Amino acid sequence: MRRVLLPQHISDQLAPPGAAIRDLRGLSMGTSWSVRLVDAAMPGRAGSADLQQGLQQQLDLVVAQMSHWSEDSDLGRFNRAEPGSWHSLPAAFCEVLEFAMQVAQASGGAYDPCAGALVNLWGFGPSHRYDEPGFLPPKHDTVALLQSQRQRRRLELDLPARRARQPGGLQLDLSAIAKGYGVDRLARYLDSQGIGHYLVEVGGELRGAGSKPDGQPWWVMLEQVDGAEAGQQPAEMMLALHGLSVATSGDYRRFFQDGTARFSHTIDPRSGMPIANQLASVTVVHAQCMAADAWSTALTVLGAEAGMALAEEQGLAARFLQRDGRGYREFLSSHMLAMLDE
Repeated sequence: MRRVLLPQHISDQLAPPGAAIRDLRGLSMGTSWSVRLVDAAMPGRAGSADLQQGLQQQLDLVVAQMSHWSEDSDLGRFNRAEPGSWHSLPAAFCEVLEFAMQVAQASGGAYDPCAGALVNLWGFGPSHRYDEPGFLPPKHDTVALLQSQRQRRRLELDLPARRARQPGGLQLDLSAIAKGYGVDRLARYLDSQGIGHYLVEVGGELRGAGSKPDGQPWWVMLEQVDGAEAGQQPAEMMLALHGLSVATSGDYRRFFQDGTARFSHTIDPRSGMPIANQLASVTVVHAQCMAADAWSTALTVLGAEAGMALAEEQGLAARFLQRDGRGYREFLSSHMLAMLDE
């Protein structure tokens, strides 16, 4: 059985019948990006080469400002800065960091953009990685020491002046929100070019607007859990991406095993440990892909019960897949249930 999710609000602006669909793609953030757009002939509209360049520039800006893989990024320079120093933040960086801190506060620290040192400690950062020879998971006392240090290294933000203070040793990591923000930037760029019918994707995070020339929305399948056998999965769920974004956080994407222990790349900043709450994935549907990206991570860390409570409190459309020993149990928030076409 295949279930269908529909947006609550549908625009009456349809794509021109018979118009062609143009495909553009490229690489960024260690992954790929793609755009499908309805190519309605308009005077002054950019050609494919100009659009390709403009789209790539949007993602290049995100990397230049927010990549924790590049020492030359604004984030990389902040992470290496002297204790007590204040730093001016570019507009995009400030926008993303401000929203990330809001999610951190609302989730009680289940999501924390200031937890980069923990991510690095567990081998999921740019160096001393879990997939390199000789890597060993950190000992409990090492984790405890880092956690105590993090309590003393609080980020100070001066939003009106668009600046932040490095307390010393604080490591920002925006990897759980940057791809979603990249999707939003691509969408904004297309809007600025007078293109209103498109499907944008960066590393599996998606945003759609308008419709296809045949009048259909941009249909996408919600991500299923990798490695699950047929029959163990819940029924497939299709989403009409019309003025909506979707992001999925899953513990099956990156992990390592040490003996019988399995360590997910999703770290709980509150405990300093990889999550072990049996949640396989959380999908969030939201108008902003940045929000869907960050919230899916926060809800994954919280687990099914606390995550569902927060999803309801925040009015989020969320789908939880939890392992139950035989397969997967599915939980849908009330906003996600409202989108089901039954």
